[in-house]
Amino acid sequence: MTDASKSPAPLVFGDLQGCCDPFQRLLKKAAPAADTPLWFAGDLINRGPKSLRTLREVIALGSQATVVLGNHDLNLLSVAAGLRKPKKGDTLDDILNARDSRDLIEWVRHKPVAHFENGALMVHAGVLPQWDVTTTMELANELERALRAPDWKKTLAELYGNEPHRWDDSLKGMDRLRVTYNALTRIRFCTVEGAMEFANNGGPDAAPPGYIAWFDAPNRRTQDATIVFGHWAALGLMIRDDVLCLDSGCVWGNKLSAVLLTKDPAGRKVTQVSCAVNHPGARRSS
Repeated sequence: MTDASKSPAPLVFGDLQGCCDPFQRLLKKAAPAADTPLWFAGDLINRGPKSLRTLREVIALGSQATVVLGNHDLNLLSVAAGLRKPKKGDTLDDILNARDSRDLIEWVRHKPVAHFENGALMVHAGVLPQWDVTTTMELANELERALRAPDWKKTLAELYGNEPHRWDDSLKGMDRLRVTYNALTRIRFCTVEGAMEFANNGGPDAAPPGYIAWFDAPNRRTQDATIVFGHWAALGLMIRDDVLCLDSGCVWGNKLSAVLLTKDPAGRKVTQVSCAVNHPGARRSS
C-alpha cells in the first residue's frame, strides 16, 4: 500500500478555459518531474481560443492528470446534448465538430466533480459550510453517478436552476443533486447558514448584504482540509494555508497560475505566466 504522505506533491492549475498556449508555457516554466500529479480545478475549456487543443492536451496526460468538472465543462455537455444553445462568446464549436467529438464528450462526462487526497479537497467553485469532507465526497459521488448513467441527459436538463438555494439533510432527488451541482461548480457567496447567491460575480468586497465569501463562513466544516478551487476570476489568485483560489483570469488577459500543493504551506510554490486577450470569447461571464 502506497504511503500517501510520501507521494509527490501535485501541481494544481487554475481555470485553463481553452487558453492552450499559456498552459503550455506554464507547464514548461513549472517543469514538474515526470511523476508529479497534475491537478486541474475545472473549466478546462470555453471562452479561450483553443478549447479543442486544450482538451486534447489534458487528455494526453493520461493518469498523470486529475480533473474536476467546472460549470463551463458541464455547459459543453449540455450543448452537446442539445439541452442548451451556445452562448455568445462560447468557443465550443471545435470540440462539437471534431471527428471524435463523441469520445471527447464521453471523457468529460466521466470526470469527477470533487477530488480528495492527502488532506486536500479540490472542487471547481466551493462547498457549503454544513458539509464536511466526507459529506462533500458522498454528494459529489451521487452527482457523478447521475451524470454517468444512461439517462444523464435528463439529469443534466434538470440540474439548472437556483432553487433550492440552501442545503437541507432531507433533500432528495433532483433538488439534492441541484444543490450539490450549484455548490461545487457555481458558488461564490453564501450566508453564514449556507444560503447561496448566484447573481453577483464580483470580488469579495461586492458581497450582497448578509452574504460572505463561502470560504469565510465561520462554522465551515471543511476547515480541517486544504480546499483548492478556481471559478472566481474577480477574486484572483489567493493563497491561504487552508484555501487556495487559482483562477487568476487568464482568459481575461491576466495570468494563468499553478501551485505546487505541498502538505506544508511553507513549501508551496506559485508559478504564473502572463496571458493576452486576443479572441472574441474574452468577456466577463460566470
